[in-house]
Amino acid sequence: MPAPLPPPPLSSDAVADAPSEQIVSGPGHRLRLTLLMAGACLPILGAVLIAPVLPKMHDHFAQVAGVDALVPMALTIPALSLALLAPFAGVVVDRLGRKRLLIVSTVVYAMFGTAPLWLNSLGAIVASRALVGVAEAAIMTCSTTLIGDYYTGRQRDRYLAMQTMCASISATAFFILGGAIGSAGWRAPFWAYAVSLLLAPAVAAFLPQPRQEDGADEVPATASDTADRPFPWRPLFGTCALTVFGALLFYTVQVEMSFLLDDMGVTDTGVIGLASAGSSAAIVAGALLFAKTGRTPQSWLPSAFGLCAVGFAVVWLAANPLVLTLGAVINCLGGGIMLPSLLTLAMSRLHFADRGRGTGLWTGSFFLGQFLCPLVVLALTSAVGSTANSMGVLALSGAVASVALGLAARRRRAGAVPAPVQQIAG
Repeated sequence: MPAPLPPPPLSSDAVADAPSEQIVSGPGHRLRLTLLMAGACLPILGAVLIAPVLPKMHDHFAQVAGVDALVPMALTIPALSLALLAPFAGVVVDRLGRKRLLIVSTVVYAMFGTAPLWLNSLGAIVASRALVGVAEAAIMTCSTTLIGDYYTGRQRDRYLAMQTMCASISATAFFILGGAIGSAGWRAPFWAYAVSLLLAPAVAAFLPQPRQEDGADEVPATASDTADRPFPWRPLFGTCALTVFGALLFYTVQVEMSFLLDDMGVTDTGVIGLASAGSSAAIVAGALLFAKTGRTPQSWLPSAFGLCAVGFAVVWLAANPLVLTLGAVINCLGGGIMLPSLLTLAMSRLHFADRGRGTGLWTGSFFLGQFLCPLVVLALTSAVGSTANSMGVLALSGAVASVALGLAARRRRAGAVPAPVQQIAG
């Protein structure tokens, strides 16, 4: 193993902005990374797998009171549970450990994820979906926190972007899978939730317990310094508030795509799944663009929100399914840049001892936005007359956010200190 490079002296300001980076490599690292990426995909499976069968599910429960709200909520209520419980999961992560909670939560995820296969009440199905969100809160918080524990600096940024890419690639596959399996009935896609049973033993066997020194990117501190250091509530609050709004823009097209296509006469679940998969593939392209360019999250956010706004505008004005899908692709390209930008920005504000709580707060904020998106669209549709018109309102709000973020980025003081790099075999 090469000897570590001695770090140059840094000012106190530089220390805050440019922690030392340790490059982790080796076969153990690759297996570890594969398991973390797989864990991050499970909440995405919960978010998109049943999207192509929502119209069939709606038809099956057409006589149930409140079906117009309950069926979309079956897709997104896991996000409410995740949003409410992820901060508490973060506290548990910091106190009891990441690995143990991840193992238990993957088993619970399979139990409740497959429950709609034998439940006949729409209310009971929605309740089981809420419990899926409890497991997702722990899975997402643990997986993201472990990336922050194991890796540092630009390598951590790349792997947080890779988390988005893997989740988006899996979303593309899940859209296609959900549409294809959905032809056998709206219940069939729920079998896919059992896949998490394969992950639990692998995590138990191959993920090491993280230690602060494994990916220590913080400046060494005494015990009194750690005790006196406050949790970064103020900077994290701003990032989390922006994340709620960003998640609303990120998920709306994905949640509403099947309904928008259905309104245009496209009823085949396979076609809906392919259209949704094509747009979700743009998320991968956006995350890859973020990872490859090396630009800061703050500099990317105006462009990301702007692309989302343009995508909404195209969807709003679309006269046929092809144009609508093109608008969804543009929107999802912006979302693919937005998600790793927001996540990287949040993680950069956290020390090891705070990382579980901070990651839980960010995760909760993101999935709160996901839960709110169908309710916001429902309210906007009631106000402006159609789902398509509600996309126009979201286009305007995304454009305003893009301009505001662009002005803030222009005023922000530039200047980052290069981080010393150490090579570590993992």
